[in-house]
Amino acid sequence: MTDHRAGGTPGRRGDDGAAGRAASGREPGGRTGARREPAGRPGGGREPAGREGDGGSFLPPAVEAAWGLRERPTKGPRPGLSLDRIVGAAVRLASEEGLGAVSMGRVAKELGASTMSLYRYVSAKSELYTLMQEAATGAPPPGLLDPGADWRANLARWAGAMRGIYLREPWLLRVPVSGPPATPNAVAWWEQALLAMDGTGLPPETRLSVTMLVAGFVKSEALMAAEVGEAMGAAGADGADEAMRRYARTLRRLAAPETYPRVAWVLGSGVLDEAGGPDDEFRFGLDRILDGVAVLVEDRDA
Repeated sequence: MTDHRAGGTPGRRGDDGAAGRAASGREPGGRTGARREPAGRPGGGREPAGREGDGGSFLPPAVEAAWGLRERPTKGPRPGLSLDRIVGAAVRLASEEGLGAVSMGRVAKELGASTMSLYRYVSAKSELYTLMQEAATGAPPPGLLDPGADWRANLARWAGAMRGIYLREPWLLRVPVSGPPATPNAVAWWEQALLAMDGTGLPPETRLSVTMLVAGFVKSEALMAAEVGEAMGAAGADGADEAMRRYARTLRRLAAPETYPRVAWVLGSGVLDEAGGPDDEFRFGLDRILDGVAVLVEDRDA
């Protein structure tokens, strides 16, 4: 992943109006799918989203921008200002100060531009969030899936890679969900999860449900890890082990064994006196989910 802290925006290429195009994924049969360009108008231009004949699809402005379907402003914007620069500045702010630091005014200040000039490229902060998420997530790395591995190992690789993004950029966990995956990089990650389940015999609806289940677990576990880390830091604990020992001592004082016998039993085991490995809970939860998917695969085989 390109380091956007240096001013780049991962997964982005093309003209100023494009927030990045996803690399095409393999089709279920193993072929490499060619990227399909938007249908053109008779005069050679692109057909705007939502026109008659496209099945009634009306793309939000942020999604149009991500796919490069929106026209760039032709007059009025500050020279040198572009959608790439706006999104890159917003991502840097979020990385350094958190999502709460991102506002249209603050991004404009970072770029030395007026707030109103940004609205020629981004219509609202919610749209900016979508483009920031697309840029910071980036496209799936080459070789994410191992052709020689089974579905379980590849789905675990996919989940681990997604978690890595959240751990590097925890502000992504606070971005409001605006809809199902529709931007290029989001769709590319979705493609890789579905591809990981090739050979399972699972039908499309089950593969989709498994993808949603795993993605939801990854985000939830990463959010909890981030919040626990923040709480420990706020408590002034010198390391995770000290924080856990403080917690265990506090519970021993508060949770009387006669009232909370099972809590006392856990405390007596000493399991809360030391912090576990940073990946322990993630691996435990993911393994249990994949155990359940394995049952589905085995039933299908049977």
